[in-house]
Amino acid sequence: MKKIGVFTSGGDSPGMNACIRAVVRAAVYHGVEVYGIKRGYNGMINGEIFKMESSAVSNVIQRGGTILKSARSKEFLTRDGRQKAYDQLQKFGIEGLVAIGGDGTFTGANIFHEEFGIPTMGAPGTIDNDLYGTDFTIGYDTAVNTALEAIDKIRDTADSHERVFFVEVMGRDSGYIAIPCAIGGGAEIVMIPETETTLESVIDALKNGWSRSKTSFIIIVAEGDDAGNATTIAAKVQEALPKMDARVTILGHVQRGGAPTAADRMLASEIGIACVEGLLAGRTSEMAGIVNRELVYTPFIETITKQKLINPNFTRMVDILSV
Repeated sequence: MKKIGVFTSGGDSPGMNACIRAVVRAAVYHGVEVYGIKRGYNGMINGEIFKMESSAVSNVIQRGGTILKSARSKEFLTRDGRQKAYDQLQKFGIEGLVAIGGDGTFTGANIFHEEFGIPTMGAPGTIDNDLYGTDFTIGYDTAVNTALEAIDKIRDTADSHERVFFVEVMGRDSGYIAIPCAIGGGAEIVMIPETETTLESVIDALKNGWSRSKTSFIIIVAEGDDAGNATTIAAKVQEALPKMDARVTILGHVQRGGAPTAADRMLASEIGIACVEGLLAGRTSEMAGIVNRELVYTPFIETITKQKLINPNFTRMVDILSV
């Protein structure tokens, strides 16, 4: 294999640039030409492809976002769109790809390989940490620390005004951000998609706290909780407890930005190198990840279809630490 391409797709995450850097420099190290593909599958279809040298990734390891930009592509969902993408890769002689993204990115790469035979290795770039086959995804550690910094500040004003704060963090299908934010941020309650937390239990917990002279509360809500988002939940609890002084804070996309932590830079660098060396070893349609501190390769189909479960002991920790 003499030429490979690298692209980022789906939601951005801190550490993507560190991963791009590792892919480029690992390719150069092994004597392979590397091409950047801008704007994910959209850019692949439109031919936004350019050669990258080692200098192209100087001074990017500390930057959030992605220098290759990111986009979601409806056209790539079609056979005609994938044909256009393949034709563009052929123009540049690209023989393999490194895809940095999440399950949607890997789903597309898997179909692309089945139809056109382009080998692809995946790097798990998502703040949600919900991909099977790796203990941590690129950007997760940074996102948690960004959210925790905000929660610490919210705690100060909650305590000063004796308020209940409902803090919404990202996690449409996963509580992986919410759980460490609840434990590390000293929250009294956490609400995540993986477990049912009834409004009655929230109300009872608040009443119990007030009976013990507790005057402020932090409730962490993953955006995809079955009871609703933070605004909906707060309104329902307020209706049941009209004397409660409640506020809602939605952290939103601030969790996706910022300079990556040391942990994310290390993870992204290790995985980026592993993706290039995986391609050169003849691997395809696999995600590189770290499990129990060891490098592993997991087939895309498993990463896409298998659920990464939350350790139930973590939710129990929240209950114990909130007494």
